[in-house]
Amino acid sequence: MSKQTQTQAKSALGGIKIIDMTSVLFGPYASQTLADYGAEVIKVEAPEGDSTRYTGAHHEQGLSAIFLGVNRNKKSVCLDLKQPDALAALLTLIDQADVFMHSVRPQKMAALGLDHETLLARNPKLVYAGLHGFGNGGAYAGQPAYDDVIQGLSGVADLMTRQGGTPRYLPTVAADKTCGMVATHAILAALFQRERSGEGQFIEIPMFETMTGFVMVEHFYGHHLPGLCDEIGYPRALTPWRKPYQTSDGYICMMPYTDKHWANFFTGTGSLELAADDRFKTMSMRTQHIAALYETAGRIVADKKTAFWLAFCDQYEIPAAPINRLEDLESDPHLKSVDFFQDLQDEQGRTYRFTRHPVRMQKSQVEPIMPPRLGADTRETLLAAGVPLTAVESLLQSGAAKQHAMGSTK
Repeated sequence: MSKQTQTQAKSALGGIKIIDMTSVLFGPYASQTLADYGAEVIKVEAPEGDSTRYTGAHHEQGLSAIFLGVNRNKKSVCLDLKQPDALAALLTLIDQADVFMHSVRPQKMAALGLDHETLLARNPKLVYAGLHGFGNGGAYAGQPAYDDVIQGLSGVADLMTRQGGTPRYLPTVAADKTCGMVATHAILAALFQRERSGEGQFIEIPMFETMTGFVMVEHFYGHHLPGLCDEIGYPRALTPWRKPYQTSDGYICMMPYTDKHWANFFTGTGSLELAADDRFKTMSMRTQHIAALYETAGRIVADKKTAFWLAFCDQYEIPAAPINRLEDLESDPHLKSVDFFQDLQDEQGRTYRFTRHPVRMQKSQVEPIMPPRLGADTRETLLAAGVPLTAVESLLQSGAAKQHAMGSTK
């Protein structure tokens, strides 16, 4: 049994081939998860490569920090799709694929003949995933979209205004990663349906609609009840007092939530009058008076040290934790004990550190491999797909395709 066959046999998505024409973070985050589950992900890149190859610090140009975070366990094929021979080679790959995913605007894909109608006619078992900014047929369809734009449109910046007084974006690429997770499970669902029906399909994952749905899970709030309640926005999440509690020597993330939690907190701190306060007795009343509740709790917590409150919360079974700085995460006892951070080495012996995929599966194991250099797998992948050797060499010689030279740092 070959090494590839062995890998397929012991991984959840072994034998699934994915042609990935996504870039930046939204799509690559989704395809990396699929690769972590064992799919063969072939990242098809233009001659200049994914822009994130050049974002951040690097040992080697083209393997920069942001690219490393979302492109492990993939292959890279470099094709100039403006050239007909390169486009024909891509179609050969797609004809043999289980999934084709892209984050290119639909009108550009149609101009290349890579629209879903065309490709599903060629390969009826294909799952064609369009990772778009906005849904087809909508007022914004075909417009470009990036994380900041979607955070603004979907209400995230407004949430920050309601809580802090100033429009801001979340200091993480929240829309790209959230929508990437949705894209992953949409592709998996389509593959599962194909197992029963034998047919592929077009699926669309639009960022605006996806992120809006994510935000409005709790913030639609009273608008679930038209005519009864006009309130929008979940009060507990929006109050400016929802933040880590300041102690006498630092901060603590403390989360009394249930009736029992709050009764224990007030009783344990000797605040019997607060335990009897009607405003704080039930979930409904606490929600109505959430700002006063958090402000009051904050005054109590401020008098003692973080260590005291951690012990107190442990005693009274109240969820609590200290704040981890970004610099603390690699030494966090839990993350260390579950081997969450992993080091890989390249051919030159340089060390790269990664977070592993958080999901563990009893019967699926995929050993992580380095993100690929641009065009690292062009020749091998095209030959394996049945493109004749003479045609592959012609593509490489003409510049319609590129193959990374081993050992090169250019």
